[in-house]
Amino acid sequence: MYARPAELEAALDLLAEPGARILAGGTDIFPAAGERPLAAPHIDVTGIAALRGLSMAPDEVRIGAAITWSELAKAELPAAFDALKAAAREVGGAQIQNRGTIAGNLCNASPAADGVPPLLILNAEIEIASRRGARRLPIRDFITGNRRTALAPGEIVTAIIVPTPQPTMRASFLKLGARRYLVISIVMVAALLDIADGVVREARVAVGACSAAAKRLPTLERRLLGVAAHPGLGDLAASEDLALLSPIDDLRATAEYRRDAALTLVRRAVEACLAGQAGGIV
Repeated sequence: MYARPAELEAALDLLAEPGARILAGGTDIFPAAGERPLAAPHIDVTGIAALRGLSMAPDEVRIGAAITWSELAKAELPAAFDALKAAAREVGGAQIQNRGTIAGNLCNASPAADGVPPLLILNAEIEIASRRGARRLPIRDFITGNRRTALAPGEIVTAIIVPTPQPTMRASFLKLGARRYLVISIVMVAALLDIADGVVREARVAVGACSAAAKRLPTLERRLLGVAAHPGLGDLAASEDLALLSPIDDLRATAEYRRDAALTLVRRAVEACLAGQAGGIV
């Protein structure tokens, strides 16, 4: 079965079908299937207007679950979203960015999902709907492991909600891969600094592709608080700040290389924030 409902209620009804899966762009589902036909019922939610678009309120920014990476990269958003927009420009090629959706990236829950570290530093929440009603989860609780999320049967991600950031916040995203384009991350880092009167009053740093799910670095974030915002600030990052990470050896890199590269990228991402640079692939 393939269905493309126009209303959320209709999608929730169809999701009751045994084995039904949500499809939102298909840029993960179809490559995983290879030449095999899709056996399970699939519900394409990209035709649901309520899941698209982006809106800004005084206290929060709402990003529709089915917004594409291309749409997100072009959106007019505060500087705190620069890391997310930089990540959007590095998710595959133009074809993938035109089809792939932000919620699809989250629900696939790959350790190398480019959208996760930038959303972690934005303190994003995931809005979820089902026949039982709606709920929100912090992104750190939504992704529970490698390819695992907290979605229950019958639930659909409807939006990503971000508290409206301070205008003094700056963010950057750096991604290390084996080549310049169309690359799966070896390490990626997102950093956000809130700088006022020349001093760091808030710091958030997240690392992806170095553990089953991307993680914030709380020890480093605390160390940066109250420090003068001057070049060389990134050097405050130390190897012990990466203790929460658990990188692995795979075809793309060794665990030792990932850990060393992560420290370098964390330092560079902090410096990029100071310089007002959004970042990209390194």
